[in-house]
Amino acid sequence: MKNLITVGLDGTPQSLSAAVWAAREATLRRAGLRLLHAWVLLALAPDGTLAEDAEQNYWPRRIIEEARAAVRVSCPDLPVEVDTVREDPLDALTEAAGQSDLLVMGSRGLGAAARFALGEIGLELVTRIETPVVLVRTRQHTPADGAHHKVTVGVGLHAACDELLAFAFETAARRAVPLHAVHGRHLPSYAYNRGGGVEQSAADEAVHEARHELAGALQPWREKFPEVAVEEEVVMESPASALLQSSANAELLVVGRRHRGRLLPPRIGHVVQAAVHHAPCPVAVVPHT
Repeated sequence: MKNLITVGLDGTPQSLSAAVWAAREATLRRAGLRLLHAWVLLALAPDGTLAEDAEQNYWPRRIIEEARAAVRVSCPDLPVEVDTVREDPLDALTEAAGQSDLLVMGSRGLGAAARFALGEIGLELVTRIETPVVLVRTRQHTPADGAHHKVTVGVGLHAACDELLAFAFETAARRAVPLHAVHGRHLPSYAYNRGGGVEQSAADEAVHEARHELAGALQPWREKFPEVAVEEEVVMESPASALLQSSANAELLVVGRRHRGRLLPPRIGHVVQAAVHHAPCPVAVVPHT
């Protein structure tokens, strides 16, 4: 553990929200927070620090100071490290991710629905690094009734996903909220009759089997985290659709990205694509083997 969370800042309202989210997460983890802004045209003094009077440094300084001020209001006692570097943002964030336990970035909203639109840099980062990434959109008010007090995780059952489940259970434990474990799969072909209808007994059997598999995958983690209340849900439809519906009242959606046997070019898969573009809450993308 590096005990550090890094936020990539670009001056958008979304990255400011990311800084506040990361500050609260750092407080829960008792970790340090680094605010990072990278721009290839920064003017540097001879000693390598930012040139005080250079006009092109005005906005980078303002971006950092606005984020630092927002963090100070939210978490006044949190230690904050500020880093402004003359580098390509993708290269700087990739390097920073390797030095951090978590990388947090803003994610732009689309229209009134405020859905995710993952930018070029964010998309490239998610596919190339092995550090969990959290994507945060502009802040919204959390309902006072506590409806959003849970963490949702999408669980695939075709292979082990220990890193994903460890992240999800640890996150729920730190927040003292329930963990909602969701598994989505299509009905098997044998559940349909020749007319295209669903044979209810076959469908019930498929649901029972999926629930048994999900319970088996979660049992070791329930034993490691007995303080975490776990809600298990099997949805017999597309995994992407199941996750989006189930994350409607979540404060964080956790999804996995397999990084063993990478394809060229790298990709993040349709479930992660759907989550980062359409989920109504922050999304954590966790690489796992």
